[in-house]
Amino acid sequence: MKDLKILLYALSVVLLFVAGGCIKNDIPYPRIQANIRAFDVAGSYKASVIDSTAMTVNVYLEETTDIRKVRVDSVSITPESHFVNFDPTQPVDLSNDLKVTVALYQDYEWTITATQPIERYFTVANQIGASEIDVPGHRVVAYVSSNADLSALKVLSIKLWPEGSTVSRDLLDGTVDFSSPVEIKTEQFGIEETWNIYIEARQASVTTVSADGWTCVGWVYGAAEEGRDNGVEYRKATDTQWTKAPQSWITTEGGSFTCRLVHLEPLTEYVVRTYSNEEYGAEMTFTTGVSIQVPNTDFNNWWLNGKVWNPWAEGGDPFWDTGNKGATTLGSSNTYPSDDTPTGSGTSACLETRFVGIGMIGKLAAGNIFTGYYVATDGTNGILSFGREFTQRPTRLRGYLKYKSTQISSTTSGFEDLKGRNDTCIVWCALSDKGEPYEIRTNPRNLQLFSPDDPSVIAYGNFQLGETVNNYREFEIKLDYRATNRVPTHIVIVASASKYGDYFTGGNGSVLYIDDFELLYDYDD
Repeated sequence: MKDLKILLYALSVVLLFVAGGCIKNDIPYPRIQANIRAFDVAGSYKASVIDSTAMTVNVYLEETTDIRKVRVDSVSITPESHFVNFDPTQPVDLSNDLKVTVALYQDYEWTITATQPIERYFTVANQIGASEIDVPGHRVVAYVSSNADLSALKVLSIKLWPEGSTVSRDLLDGTVDFSSPVEIKTEQFGIEETWNIYIEARQASVTTVSADGWTCVGWVYGAAEEGRDNGVEYRKATDTQWTKAPQSWITTEGGSFTCRLVHLEPLTEYVVRTYSNEEYGAEMTFTTGVSIQVPNTDFNNWWLNGKVWNPWAEGGDPFWDTGNKGATTLGSSNTYPSDDTPTGSGTSACLETRFVGIGMIGKLAAGNIFTGYYVATDGTNGILSFGREFTQRPTRLRGYLKYKSTQISSTTSGFEDLKGRNDTCIVWCALSDKGEPYEIRTNPRNLQLFSPDDPSVIAYGNFQLGETVNNYREFEIKLDYRATNRVPTHIVIVASASKYGDYFTGGNGSVLYIDDFELLYDYDD
């Protein structure tokens, strides 16, 4: 019996080892995205833009910087992660997109792109309109009046290559024979280019280049010989009488000119044409848009869902949202309705910056409201969707506010020098043709914030106030457009009691009241 027990014990040990040899590690590695958090290079003219959702970095280089040998001044990535195929101590070639892999349990491929704007221009005497500059083809075409002598033209200005380039010929010295194309060779950083300049005579002395209609504003672009009486006429399509636009509505650059028509009627077809002395360009038409407002700009609609105040009527369609869902994980809503209004009736939106938590455990939550919706809470951070569908082109945002500014009491890395200064509130508005909202993440591990420099932003403006204002004050934000022919798909309006609330930096007790927002669609004369 004793021998049998020993045998069974030995067998059990063997089976244990056999079974142990079959045990697999099925515990998955954590999925923590490895991010590039900062990327600064020498020879840049503004800070790099980092998109952790698309995993892209865009750097902005001065035109005097050698794009093939860019020095990285500083770089920061997610803690415990590392570069797989990139050495930031060595100069990098950004003439093409650079693929960089950052690893943290898994590999994440980032794309680093360089933007290097180069100022280019070319003008000659008797020129009609602006020169056509084909950068990839290194080709320039300019038009002059039919009575100009192509064999002896005076070049008024020229810059087609980066600053600091050596040039084979000085075209500003005397006159130039443009009866055939003129070739110029340039060199910078060992890169040689050959430019060809063409001058063509044009019979028409004035051209209506394009026209864009907004709601109460129209834009007309023309080309004519510099120095002549150049301008724009317009009328309703149903009228026969033309109206000449005042010269104060026209801006001129060489032989090109732009007219900003104002005080137009919405939903109306207009006809426009350019003129130069007694000659006229072609007629063009456009139809103006509609003057509409976004919902709940008087902030009278709210409903309380548990601890969360929502800026829309119960059962209604939300257009605005707040960060309350995040703030209420550790406290109560810090954006809520108030009966303190400019008119004494209805409600306003009260945005309060508050330290939420217990004792020293917690973080600063800036009172905020935005067009979009709160997506999810990431720990004690928020994931937001900025933007609602909108296709009109307002010129300004007007509203009323008052503000209590306290000293900045909470800061995060990079903002330590703001502690003790007066807090600043901000209201901003942007129009985008991105085709979808912007995803915003406030978690420092995968921080993703809105940037006015994003290529999809077609108009932006903001208002900031860094002092206490005890009575309501009217404010107005002028929207600066990058182009007049781009049509927005979304509008983003954001207000915050603390400008740097996205970075959990602000003053505990700062309070912003806002009310009666209104989109304006016209300009003053």
